[in-house]
Amino acid sequence: MILWEEESLNDREKIFEFLYDFNPDAADKTDEIIEAKVDNLLEQPLMGVQRDGIRGRLLIIPEISMIVSYWVDGSAIRVMRVLHQKQKFPTD
Repeated sequence: MILWEEESLNDREKIFEFLYDFNPDAADKTDEIIEAKVDNLLEQPLMGVQRDGIRGRLLIIPEISMIVSYWVDGSAIRVMRVLHQKQKFPTD
């Protein structure tokens, strides 16, 4: 099960709104890619990388320059943040 934390949903909404102003199709496609890549974590929950100073794992989505921060919580994947690669992730 994928559990989207409130902050991650806010991140997705901000990304969508920003892109929608320039290109509605790109906004839809980007959100679809984020959702599909996160859904892949159900099959391979450890595919994300670990980084010193950042809790959980990071799923890098290079085709849209996004990084998803998530926790593996038993059989659930908790998505914490969705940020552009140029943004800084909060550290411990």
